[in-house]
Amino acid sequence: MITTLDLLKRAKAVSHEAPLSTDIKNNALKEMAKSLIDFTDEILEANRLDVEAAKGTVSDVMIDRLMLNTSRIEGMAKGILEVAELPDPVGSVIQKTEHNNGLVIEKTSVPFGVVAIIYESRPNVTSDAAALSFKSGNVCILRGGKEAYRSASAIVKALKKGLLNCGINEDYINLVEDTTRASANELMTAVGFVDLLIPRGGKGLISACTQNAKVPCIETGTGICHIYVDGEADFTKALQIIKNAKTSRPSVCNAAEVCLVDKKIADNFLPLLYDSICVECENHVELRGDSTVCSIIDAKQASDSDFDTEFLDYIMAVKVVVGVEEAVKHIAEHSTHHSESIITENGQTADYFTSRVDSAAVYVNASTRFTDGGEFGLGCEMGISTQKLHARGPMGLCELNTYKYIIKGNGQIR
Repeated sequence: MITTLDLLKRAKAVSHEAPLSTDIKNNALKEMAKSLIDFTDEILEANRLDVEAAKGTVSDVMIDRLMLNTSRIEGMAKGILEVAELPDPVGSVIQKTEHNNGLVIEKTSVPFGVVAIIYESRPNVTSDAAALSFKSGNVCILRGGKEAYRSASAIVKALKKGLLNCGINEDYINLVEDTTRASANELMTAVGFVDLLIPRGGKGLISACTQNAKVPCIETGTGICHIYVDGEADFTKALQIIKNAKTSRPSVCNAAEVCLVDKKIADNFLPLLYDSICVECENHVELRGDSTVCSIIDAKQASDSDFDTEFLDYIMAVKVVVGVEEAVKHIAEHSTHHSESIITENGQTADYFTSRVDSAAVYVNASTRFTDGGEFGLGCEMGISTQKLHARGPMGLCELNTYKYIIKGNGQIR
């Protein structure tokens, strides 16, 4: 087994090599996408073994998150090709100024160097992270969860083959073989080797990284996303949006977990909501409501912790609030600053909500499920940053670059 330290040394060495041109990177990405399709059978067999091993230990929703099929592999390849079509951020001049002594000062976009990604049971993250890292000029170290290791290993094998077919060093993409906590700790403390650490997963993983990392770390992921149905909401829009945000794929971080309903409309709206997602929906949603909600519909009494839980399942906490002010106050106290939405036909109310809710993505009359790199035109994504420095929201190519100042002179001295 290759040790994590060996991988770190290899990655650092590659990061010091001459940068690849945009054309070379784009051609390699296309070859990586082709290789991924060529390895479909091998990837599916590895994934089948992962899924079989996981059955009985995780929920059906999480099994779906782990599972691959031909269509999902084709989607992964499509994501790589989309990254190839995006503008290359490396070397772009963000800002240019000229000093009165003639110095030309250019704030220039450059790669971080070595980017480590610690993630859990979603195999598609393997190809997304590799493609984004490579196009943005970085070397990546991938550390997936043990439940998806076979799948990740097969995917990385395919991607490395694509690089080799183009005569490019395969060590641009690295997969940690040790799936114990020790390897995660090594990455968190790899000062001098890792330039940026990105955890992508549940609350426990993200907390462990942000609390223990000695290398720069981006806080991502946990999504206690809210939808507030205002007193002036269009009920048809509201029901469609909530159904999509909760049931289209409940295991992802941009799924809605909490619904807040204005007291003015609660008696009329809540029975419609119950019928929509608890009765008529193929996968019945369990509603956990406050006392007012439970007096109107047949919901389970919510505990205090239900409003601070990322369920990642067909469960939704529901609360009745008095106006947009209380809705904003509740979100401020319970949100993870990921994605929130207001359903209203009142423009002033919408403006109040968007200006006061402090989250990475704030929607008006739309589903929170759009918080995604692909949907935002970034190709695939590295994760959703819920912090404010240096990246916020879906992390694409530009967020995987930092900058340096390049100053051009002609003998000037100070």
